[in-house]
Amino acid sequence: KLSGGSVVPQGLLRINATLGFGRRHLTPQLSRFALAYPEVEVQLQLSERPVNLVEQAFDIAIRFGEQPDARITARKLADNRRFLCASPAYIKRRGLPAVPRDLHEHSCIVLRESDEIYGSWHFRSGARQETVKVRGQLSTNDGDGAVAWALDGHGIVLRSEWDVAPYLRSGRLCRILEDWTAPPADIYLLFATKSHLQARTRAMIDFMLDAFSEHRKESRANRSDSDLYW
Repeated sequence: KLSGGSVVPQGLLRINATLGFGRRHLTPQLSRFALAYPEVEVQLQLSERPVNLVEQAFDIAIRFGEQPDARITARKLADNRRFLCASPAYIKRRGLPAVPRDLHEHSCIVLRESDEIYGSWHFRSGARQETVKVRGQLSTNDGDGAVAWALDGHGIVLRSEWDVAPYLRSGRLCRILEDWTAPPADIYLLFATKSHLQARTRAMIDFMLDAFSEHRKESRANRSDSDLYW
């Protein structure tokens, strides 16, 4: 369909994203997209397991970390640091670790994720690196549940910035070991590598890159690394 010499985005667009990020950050943006592009039908599927874009016929997937597959194009949607956090009540009761290996003496809330060895947390500070095998009374495959337990004072959690920033701002959670960094889990838009994208796919990619631009480092020239990006 042409309008003013250009193709109007229309038709079905299938998107896959993770549960927590999809619910909290993607759904509101898709509401805005639907108003801007009324002829595009959007199907959003949320799942924790990665999907095969080509085999499962998704136009776009939003995932953490780049995908090493030449058939897939990855565009960074947002930077995503990961922070160690605990509630003030936990810190008052158990004290603060001084270095990562001190986590052996603490209750850690472990997220069971497929992309890393269960219970192994990796840290870097300058030239120093440490990997710590952590444990605690509570573990889950649900990020929201892990954060809820941390808020209730059950232990230390390692979570994405987008997930914990509101609680860090309010003081319900506090950052721990701020001199050490965990590997980031930057957020990427994934789509099949093609010479010509459908107008609806291109419209969605451009819309999302614009919507999340403030969450990418190149758009934060006047912000410190100590600032919360989310």
